[in-house]
Amino acid sequence: MTRHVVFGTGQIGRLVAEQLVGRGVDVVAVNRSGAGIIPGARIVGGDATDPEFTRRVSADADVVYFCLNATDYRRWAEQFPPLQNGVLAGAEAAGARLVVLENLYSYGPTRGADLVETMQPHPSSKKSATRAEMTAELLAAHRAGRVEVAIGRASDYFGPAVVQSALGANVFAAAVAGKTAQVMGDPDQLHSYSYTPDVAAGLVTLGTAPGATGEIWHLPVDETRTSRQVIETVYGLAGTRPRVLAAGATTLRLLGLFQPAMREYLHTLYQFTDRWVVDDGKFRSAFGDHATPLDDALAATVHSYRDAAADVAVSR
Repeated sequence: MTRHVVFGTGQIGRLVAEQLVGRGVDVVAVNRSGAGIIPGARIVGGDATDPEFTRRVSADADVVYFCLNATDYRRWAEQFPPLQNGVLAGAEAAGARLVVLENLYSYGPTRGADLVETMQPHPSSKKSATRAEMTAELLAAHRAGRVEVAIGRASDYFGPAVVQSALGANVFAAAVAGKTAQVMGDPDQLHSYSYTPDVAAGLVTLGTAPGATGEIWHLPVDETRTSRQVIETVYGLAGTRPRVLAAGATTLRLLGLFQPAMREYLHTLYQFTDRWVVDDGKFRSAFGDHATPLDDALAATVHSYRDAAADVAVSR
C-alpha cells in the first residue's frame, strides 16, 4: 500500500485526504493542532516549519502534498515560505514526490490574455513576488534532483464549506438568505473560478500520474463566465432575486479602515477588474477532462449552504 502525507486539512487538504482514502491508500493528514476527523486517515499535529517534524511525519511517504497556508494573510510573505521549506525538507528526506498547490499571484496583470503555464511571472506586489520566488525554489530543487515536484495552480475557490473566498459566503450565503452578494471589481468581466473537489482531484492526479513532475499545471476548470452570470445562476438555484454590490479600490480602502484585512485584497484587484480566464488545456490534454460541469458545481454548493442555514435555524 502506498503512503501519502497531506500537509493541511483546510478546504483543499481535507478533500485531498478524503479522495486518497477513497482510493485505498495509507493517508496521514497534518495540521497544526492534530485536531479534526477525516474518516480513514490519521491526523497528526505539528509545526510544518520544523524540518525535524516534517521529516519524521513524511518518513516512508510515496507522495507529499503541500496544501498549507499562512495563518495571518497580512503576514503572508513572512509566514508562507517557511512552511514550504519545511515540507520540502520532509519530502526530500523521504524521497517522495512533492505536489504543491499554488494560486495565480505570480502572473501579475495579464492585460486580458488567457492565463497559460508558459507565462513568465510578472509579480506586482510583495505577496505575488513571494509566490514567484517560492515557485522558482521548487523548480530549482526539482532540477537539482533533490525532489520530484509537481505544481498545481488554481483560481479563486468555490464549493461546499468554502467561506473565505471571492465566491464564498458573500455570494452563496447571501443568495440563500435573499441578501445582496458582495464581490470585487467588475462583475461583468469573465472570471474563472475553481471548484474545490476538482482542485483536490487534480492534485491527486499530479501525485499519482506518470509524467506530472517538473511541471506547472493549471488544475481543471469548467467554462468561464462573467462573475455576474455566475451569481445570477447561484441566485436562481437558491430561488432568490439576484442583487450584487461590487467593491472597487476606493471601497476596499474605506472598508480597510474598519477591517484591515480588506486592504490586503487590493493587491489582486486587477484579477477582478480585468478579464481573468484560466486555460487548463495542458492538464486536459495530458490527463483528460476532470472538471465538474459548472452548473452542477454551483448547484452542489448552493445545496450545502442551504443545508448549513437549515442546521443553524434548527439549533436556535
